Amino acid sequence: MSINVSEFVWKRLREWGLKRVYGYPGDGVGGLDVALQKALPDMEYVQVRHEEMAAFMASAHAKFTGGVGLCYATSGPGAIHLLNGLYDAKMDNQPVVAIVGQQARSALGADYQQEVDLVSLFKDVASDYVAIGTVPSQVRHMVDRAVRIAQNKRSVTCVILPNDLQLMPYEDPPLAHGATHTGVGFPAESRAPDVSGLRAAAEVLNAGKKVAMLVGAGCLEATDEVIAVADRLGAGVAKALLGKAAVPDDLPFVTGGLGLLGTKPSWDLMQDCDTLLMVGSAFPYSEFLPKPGQARGVQIDIKGDKLSLRYPMEVNLVGDSAETLKALLPMLEQKADATWRGKIKENLDAWWKVLESRAMDSADPINPQRVFWELSPRLPENCIVTADSGSVANWYGRDLKFRRGMKGSLSGSLASLGAATPYAVAAKMAYPDRVVIGTIGDGAMQMNGMNVMITVSKYWKTWPNPHFILMVLNNRDLSQVTWEERVQLGDGKTESTQSIPDFPYAKYAELLGLKGIFCNDPDKVGASWDEALASDRPVILEFYTDPNVPPLPPHITLKDAEHFMTMMPSEPELGSVLKNSAKELISTILPHR
Repeated sequence: MSINVSEFVWKRLREWGLKRVYGYPGDGVGGLDVALQKALPDMEYVQVRHEEMAAFMASAHAKFTGGVGLCYATSGPGAIHLLNGLYDAKMDNQPVVAIVGQQARSALGADYQQEVDLVSLFKDVASDYVAIGTVPSQVRHMVDRAVRIAQNKRSVTCVILPNDLQLMPYEDPPLAHGATHTGVGFPAESRAPDVSGLRAAAEVLNAGKKVAMLVGAGCLEATDEVIAVADRLGAGVAKALLGKAAVPDDLPFVTGGLGLLGTKPSWDLMQDCDTLLMVGSAFPYSEFLPKPGQARGVQIDIKGDKLSLRYPMEVNLVGDSAETLKALLPMLEQKADATWRGKIKENLDAWWKVLESRAMDSADPINPQRVFWELSPRLPENCIVTADSGSVANWYGRDLKFRRGMKGSLSGSLASLGAATPYAVAAKMAYPDRVVIGTIGDGAMQMNGMNVMITVSKYWKTWPNPHFILMVLNNRDLSQVTWEERVQLGDGKTESTQSIPDFPYAKYAELLGLKGIFCNDPDKVGASWDEALASDRPVILEFYTDPNVPPLPPHITLKDAEHFMTMMPSEPELGSVLKNSAKELISTILPHR
């Protein structure tokens, strides 16, 4: 039976193992829309409210499943809307394929309606592969190459299909000069470095007395190997934010996040170590790593271009995190001296008391840290947590203790606002039997979180487990940037840019047929989480929080302190800022007060 190009595209993607596509229709993809309806249920379609959300969901699908994410959009404005979510995937090294429509081939070059030079538009975000179809026999190798390159290079690829081509009868490429015949199937890869590189790494690590490990998203499937190597080396383990779920937070040598959103034990770990083993991370902030020359370094990454990028490493190994650590382990000597590990545990014990004390500080009306502190012990087994950029990322990174089996992510290198809700939807679509909790600020909620909840209302009754919670911190302020103004620029809050409208998010949930819970009482934070976790339908859980609780960095520099002093004359909410900052500092110094 003959099929057209659009029908072939969905069939071929399904042969590659891609089972779900996020997208939005339009006349630029009319043929693909009709063919997709015919492809159901073999190809599951998730209709979003905006194409940017489709790309975010495809990126999150790749992060949570390890597979290739798939999204599609119409020509012109639809294609343009994809870009932000695709850059999120590109910058976090996630494999995503974008299928994009275009105006008819005969109209191209005529300054036609919605005609955009899409090859040029996508050339940066899909730099490894972007191509436009011109004849049906070309489409097979375009789809095959897009999927194979996305998976192999962990990158974004793009296939552009003019709308008239979509409706033409599909043809296999001819057996002729100028044609190419591609096939389906991911390659078997060599995933560990050679023995000589492993021995060089082992020599450095065995010589160290105070070993620090920094693990990232590349270690999400290497939990056992990271723990085994850390125990052999007597090492402490810090985590990049995208690697939060790589190792459980309840281990006495796991110091938590590193960086501006990180912990003091992780800062101390890096400042005091004599050897650094960095695995599966492109952690961007060199100032939080050991000073160059302080520590000998070994780095492992699947992508060679990420090696020695942030710290001058002595040994660099290209390989899969789990396979490389597994091959390295027999070459490592067991550290007998427990002094280093003892100091790490001591720092950690003190840190958790500081965090609890900070979370329980009073605020007007609710301290946002308490919202996350109360959630932490209530996190269901194997749940998936997403976070947005902004102040919620601080509390997500620090106050939530992840246990083995949990997943979590956010927009990492791009740090885009508005990723928490599409990430949560993608997580729930991939794992409909698991509890999913999204955490978002009111700025991101107003930006696009509210329209994603319409998507939730469309699909939630198909989920075997309805537990889906979107927690909103309603503080009427773009508070992360407000605090950056105060501490990084030395200026007070600029109310014209930072203050945002109040909105009844919990009541909005009820308009969608979901459950809304509103809390403005700090003593009812825990009970509100309990109610949300027991709901028979998705929940918007709204906490009315204080915007002036400072997200203190793990290490306050002299420059930070100077800027805090110079912002005072221009700060419109100075009394609240000073009071909350004093409480946080006292909790840091005297957590048992």
